[in-house]
Amino acid sequence: MKRSILMLLIAAFIIGIKANAQDVKGEQSESPETLDKSPIYWLYDAHYRMAIQYNDFAEAKSALYNLIILEPQNDSLRFNLAYLYFDAGKYPSAVLTCRDVLAINPNNLGALELSGASYENLGLKDKALASYEKLYMATTDINTLYKMAFLQYDLKKYNECNVNVDILLENNEVGSTKVVFQTKDKISKEYPMKVAVLNLKGLVNKELGNNEEAKKAFEQALAIAPDFEQAKTNLDELNK
Repeated sequence: MKRSILMLLIAAFIIGIKANAQDVKGEQSESPETLDKSPIYWLYDAHYRMAIQYNDFAEAKSALYNLIILEPQNDSLRFNLAYLYFDAGKYPSAVLTCRDVLAINPNNLGALELSGASYENLGLKDKALASYEKLYMATTDINTLYKMAFLQYDLKKYNECNVNVDILLENNEVGSTKVVFQTKDKISKEYPMKVAVLNLKGLVNKELGNNEEAKKAFEQALAIAPDFEQAKTNLDELNK
């Protein structure tokens, strides 16, 4: 008896979902993505949206698994799953899911960025750099190039880093774009991206043996932001 009542409730809910689907079709009749969805799809879609609404990300992932089974070639569903993994700190799972997204759609820019960030959190800087390079080729976004330059420095790719630093410094946006660094008192403070890039230019030139160029870059960074402690420390060490 209880099972019969439960089945009736589920059937009624699916009918409601189907009616909602028809409304969506009417409103978005020109969008093929919203056409010909099965009632069970809309049930799982409602499950996912409700879980997100109530910050129940475990349930949201469960709903996404079911949606992906129904539409395995839908890269947007897989990207949403990758983001939930990333947000939960499950970076290996985020990487694997992004890999599947990019196999379906190599031009999914969100997956490229999320893949790069996941690799960074795993300490796999070479793989992070590869993801960001693909992303930059598609977008020419300075934030991506900024990340690339720092990764290249960490990977001791000093000549490549130096080239990208110069490209950044030629872009007027580095003067207005803000980045966050911690002070010695562990307080987060915003600085123009240009300050950080000039400091990086100093570090790269120091590694390349160009001490005069390094000194000049550190001084330029401090001229913009006299309290930028990284440049102060680097200049003091260079002058020893």
